Amino acid sequence: MRRREFFGLVGGAVAAWPVVARAQQKTPVIGFLSGAGQPNQTILTAFSQGLNEVGFVEGRNVAFEVRATDRYVQLPAFAAELVHRQISVIYAFCTANSAQAAKAATATIPIVFANGSDPVSLGLVASMSRPNGNVTGVTFFSGTLVAKRLELLRELVPQAATIAFLVNSTNARSELDKASMQAAARSVGQQFTLLSASNAAEVDAAFANAAQQRVGAILVNGDAFFTGQSQQLVALAAHHAIPTSYPSRSAVEAGGLMSYGDDRADSYRKSGVYVGRILKGEKPADLPVLQPSKFELVINLKIAKSLGLTVPDKLIALADAVIE
Repeated sequence: MRRREFFGLVGGAVAAWPVVARAQQKTPVIGFLSGAGQPNQTILTAFSQGLNEVGFVEGRNVAFEVRATDRYVQLPAFAAELVHRQISVIYAFCTANSAQAAKAATATIPIVFANGSDPVSLGLVASMSRPNGNVTGVTFFSGTLVAKRLELLRELVPQAATIAFLVNSTNARSELDKASMQAAARSVGQQFTLLSASNAAEVDAAFANAAQQRVGAILVNGDAFFTGQSQQLVALAAHHAIPTSYPSRSAVEAGGLMSYGDDRADSYRKSGVYVGRILKGEKPADLPVLQPSKFELVINLKIAKSLGLTVPDKLIALADAVIE
């Protein structure tokens, strides 16, 4: 089955079938384990680019086998399936839950993760420089960006008496991110309230709740689920006229107000390189966990104007991209 046919079929919550059949016993197989449903084109393109850089091309000398779901409770079973098939490397991406499920399923098959968690705090690796064990990868460190994202949102919406922090409580790192927000808000004397959502209906309810509480702005936490719901989040922010900050540029390009985060495509490319290096014989224990080296601020001036906001010259000067 061709890739575009496969991903065209993955429209529901779960996908659990091979993308490319194992043509030969010696062909290495990468097991994709996603906790955010269908992998989008950004992930696929960037990961494949990294894999190609070290000499591996899907369908030529490596095969993919995918297990994808947006229900975290299914991840342990999917991880067990990949282990049972004795794939060469597990690529656990988008959520920390994927990496945790993979690690719980095997202590021998190499695992490469790509998510926004602190892998040491979650017990995925012993340390950033020396992971030990069979796990390594790339972290976006989304939680550590909470303070900076709050600072930027306050500069754009200084009149916001209360800022809501939208989290997905089913994400393994949500408690750590809540603590980061609490500390960041306390340090600048900002009042905030917590909102939680893990499905589309709860996202609707969260924004309705924010409107009812008359919050001044919303900070959407870095989470694969929210990235996948960008269109819904942007539409609700516009409907309720609430200034909202997003973790990814794609939301701003879709009509959101602002975003601040890492260069996600580059992180996925780096994870592809790591998978390729492991296929060539390197051990995860010897590959340090990689961190982002570039962050970008994106502001949509048109949306700011529609909300009656004046974007300070300082923010415009800091922005990596300004959408007019």
